[in-house]
Amino acid sequence: MRYTDIAIIGGGLSGSTAAAMLGRAGISAVLIDPHESYPADFRVEKLSGQLQVERFLKTGIGESVLRRATFAGENWIARFGHLLDKAPSRQFNILYDSLVNAVRDEIPASVARICAKAIAVETSPERQRITLSNDETISARLVVLANGLNVGLRHQLGIARRVVSACHSISIGFDVVPAGRTAFDFPALTYFSERPSDRIPYITLFPIGTCMRANLFVYRGFDDPWLRELRRAPSETLNAALPRLKRITGAFDIPGEIKIRPVDLYVNDSSGLPGLVLVGDAFATSCPAAGTGCDKVFTDVERLCNVHIPQWLASDGMDAGKIAGFYADPVKRDCDEWSAAKAFAFRSVSVDTSPYWTAQRWARFMAWSVQGLLRPLGGAFHLEPNFLGHSSSSSSSSSSSSRSSSSSSSSSSLSSSA
Repeated sequence: MRYTDIAIIGGGLSGSTAAAMLGRAGISAVLIDPHESYPADFRVEKLSGQLQVERFLKTGIGESVLRRATFAGENWIARFGHLLDKAPSRQFNILYDSLVNAVRDEIPASVARICAKAIAVETSPERQRITLSNDETISARLVVLANGLNVGLRHQLGIARRVVSACHSISIGFDVVPAGRTAFDFPALTYFSERPSDRIPYITLFPIGTCMRANLFVYRGFDDPWLRELRRAPSETLNAALPRLKRITGAFDIPGEIKIRPVDLYVNDSSGLPGLVLVGDAFATSCPAAGTGCDKVFTDVERLCNVHIPQWLASDGMDAGKIAGFYADPVKRDCDEWSAAKAFAFRSVSVDTSPYWTAQRWARFMAWSVQGLLRPLGGAFHLEPNFLGHSSSSSSSSSSSSRSSSSSSSSSSLSSSA
């Protein structure tokens, strides 16, 4: 039997980040995942926004990992075939498997990496027992369950899942190439839907290496015939849904595979279980269209590894009362509630045709238009729309101060998406 303080099950973004942080802090840990190198997977493909990047940097590994990403310092915002703004951005673009493997490279040698699958977990208020597919057994004070959407261990442990919104959104990823020319005119682009009836919030195009990548988000059922048409004739189907997109992009082709991933919003409840804590998607999912997934992952892992695990290890036992402190963490709860609210508000502002949400769509459109017109003035006036459809105006200095205050408030307790 192998003994350790922390056993991490799952080597995706949350599990690998936790392993790197604990190893750097000198805490005894093992990482259990069946893949020696993380395989190709369609998930997060960019980290963006000041706060999201800061949350990653608070883990202590963000700076070195982000060096492997493709940076885009400007993002064009457009709708109805009109360019609204050329907005400065802090956007780091990287395929999910490349991101996870870059994080894994930051895991110190002191953290054992076991290439196997956890097939059984027994919990207690003192030590936890994990049985692996290679017949090895691990005894740990704490199990960090970071195995994403996998349900086997959740069922075995009796963890209840509450589905908040089935097939809340669908993420679609593909490469695009300009037709008849060597490159697109924009460094990165976010193009918002022209009609609520299309059930498309937006499409975003961004560079990864020498390729231009597209992420399209839709609010449809997974059996919707529109998705079959997109697979059969991607360029024609996309052009029909966003007919004025080509005014911004120019003609383009979609040469390769289209990846489609539906997302259910759910929350798993492991309260009452001693010795085990859930992080990332193993605890609760987020809506990729709202862009809060990485915020939740980095907040979960940073709070757990920087705050709670050191406190828990300082005293005997690992009862359910200790674990409850993580789920009650005010920074974590604020992030979870913000992510959930944004998922529903963003869907409403994209597809709801009620007078309120129609007004919110036009308010957002006008906010970006005014901001684009004012930007050449050098930021003396700043109008900042957000993805809930609201906007706020202020002088550049007070806006900067507000963002700094918000960031430091989060950072003092902790630290796109993507």
